[in-house]
Amino acid sequence: MLAARITPMASDLLDLFRARSGVVCIVGAGGKKTTLYRLATAHSGRVGITSTVLTPPFRNRLDAHVVVADPAGLSAAVAGAAQKHARVAFATPCEKPARLGGVAPAQVSEIHVRAGFDLSLVKADGARLKWIKAPGADEPVMPPATTVIAVVSARAMGVPLSEKTTHRLQEFVQVTGARYGEPISPQQVARLLTSEQGSLKGVGDARVIALINMVETPAQHAMAREAAQQALDLSGRIERVVLARMIDGGTHTGINSKLRGHDIRSG
Repeated sequence: MLAARITPMASDLLDLFRARSGVVCIVGAGGKKTTLYRLATAHSGRVGITSTVLTPPFRNRLDAHVVVADPAGLSAAVAGAAQKHARVAFATPCEKPARLGGVAPAQVSEIHVRAGFDLSLVKADGARLKWIKAPGADEPVMPPATTVIAVVSARAMGVPLSEKTTHRLQEFVQVTGARYGEPISPQQVARLLTSEQGSLKGVGDARVIALINMVETPAQHAMAREAAQQALDLSGRIERVVLARMIDGGTHTGINSKLRGHDIRSG
């Protein structure tokens, strides 16, 4: 059984999430884009931001040069942009309104090298704005990663399981043993985070950091801490569990985020 120790949260986001270099993929639900954008703006080097699945347009406040091109020309276009801009967000066209298309995992890896990015940040699944999810049969869409950040929202714990809060509900039930209409427990969140059919699906040899986001109340903090410690006890694949609140102007979206909470590590 793994021991756990509670330490003050590291002041440096990039170190906390092992996101100084390489390819970092973000999966799950409850703050993926917020976390991705915050890491991008915290990095002083050359950064690529992309998605392997359908995604909303990149926010203007990300302050990145945006490249949207067909796969055949995307690599060259991004590499050219990276010579002039420190931060480049890229995607493919999409016929769906208010959506951009994903980039194939192999091309993400190619662009990371060709563009000379210090860090590539990749949204590797979708969650339809829900608080928690289990991956579907074709998820995640993951390039070889240095680090995988698995996100869940503390708002989901203690709330009855339903379609309102949970994406891919049937898969979530299969992974966690949760029952429809009954409150989601810390133990079930720990099962999700440590399951090869849950948050660990497709991670390969990457280090795994779990993020329990939206920790706002004492009750949520207690449940998140319990889930974190149980996850560390259940699996040695998780290097660290971060309890946090990624916020922007009182909301839970955006890029000017504050990180508060505790860092629970395996010891």
